[in-house]
Amino acid sequence: MELTTFWFCLIALLWMGYFVLEGFDFGVGMLLPVLAKDDRERRVMINTIGPVWDGNEVWVLTAGGATFAAFPEWYATLFSGFYLPLFLILIALIVRGVSFEYRHQRPGTSWAGWWDRCVILGSLVPSLLWGVAFADIVYGVPIDEDKEFTGNLLTLLHPFGILGGLVTLTLFLTHGAMFVALKTDGDIRHRARKLAVRIGLVAAVLAVVFLVWTQVHTGNVGSGVLFLVAAVALVAGLAAAYAGREGWAFLGTFLTLALAVAGLFVALFPDVMPSTTADAFSLTTTNASATGYTLKVMTIIACIFAPCVIAYQAWTYWVFRKRIAVHHLPTEELAQEGHKDQTGIDPDPGGVVA
Repeated sequence: MELTTFWFCLIALLWMGYFVLEGFDFGVGMLLPVLAKDDRERRVMINTIGPVWDGNEVWVLTAGGATFAAFPEWYATLFSGFYLPLFLILIALIVRGVSFEYRHQRPGTSWAGWWDRCVILGSLVPSLLWGVAFADIVYGVPIDEDKEFTGNLLTLLHPFGILGGLVTLTLFLTHGAMFVALKTDGDIRHRARKLAVRIGLVAAVLAVVFLVWTQVHTGNVGSGVLFLVAAVALVAGLAAAYAGREGWAFLGTFLTLALAVAGLFVALFPDVMPSTTADAFSLTTTNASATGYTLKVMTIIACIFAPCVIAYQAWTYWVFRKRIAVHHLPTEELAQEGHKDQTGIDPDPGGVVA
């Protein structure tokens, strides 16, 4: 395998990891006003992702860095042409991260309520815009002979791009509801499971239309197989949720997102950014890549450190694998003092006290 192909596959793997991991905590954030009946249930929902949400964002940072180093022309064209959507995503992620840390800094429902709105908005904006961005990348954008994007914001908001945004939005909502059902106990667990099935049916319809459209426009045999398996995984996940099997249900949406993203990259290859102006102007793994020496050095570094990062994150999920419910939360007085309740659960798991 050529190093350019290796790094294309590695970047695809990083985006798969980002969508399946950050996808569920985006979903949890968007579902705060829907699933939680009171502040204690909102605290439960936020504490399910408290130990892992910041670790999940490592995947997108690594994907961006890998793109910059391995395919500088792709990075330059992408970040200049998609500047406004990516800027909005960045602002949303910053607001969201700050909200997790600030909502518990003062007593009172009004203070927490404003930060909860920031969590919701900070989860919704990336969920929508990441789908728009990836749909546009796969569909193609206007690029001239100098490898420069010649469109504008409205160029990105065509029907295929908007559909891509709605697909990621609904899939993340479904994935998040599955995660809440998997990680909580009590009434909220059952409400989350039922909601996951209802949202999942909408997501399934939108996803099928989007994947079929993608396959017809730019797909190949490999992408078609991956899209088909992704659709089967989603249906199986919804069936498992309906039967009350939260673990299998979450695995279903996990595989759906991973396989769908993999299918998009397979459909894209060997292009990294197709041009709708002329095929000759498209960015490929060859004409957008860094030098061979750069790729060799990066490969050595990636082979050393990537397994360490994956192992550490897997350990984090194992440590915080147990369910949490309302009765696990400490009283307000104990929470303010930073103590543990009788269950031994820290009210600030991973830096978040909701």
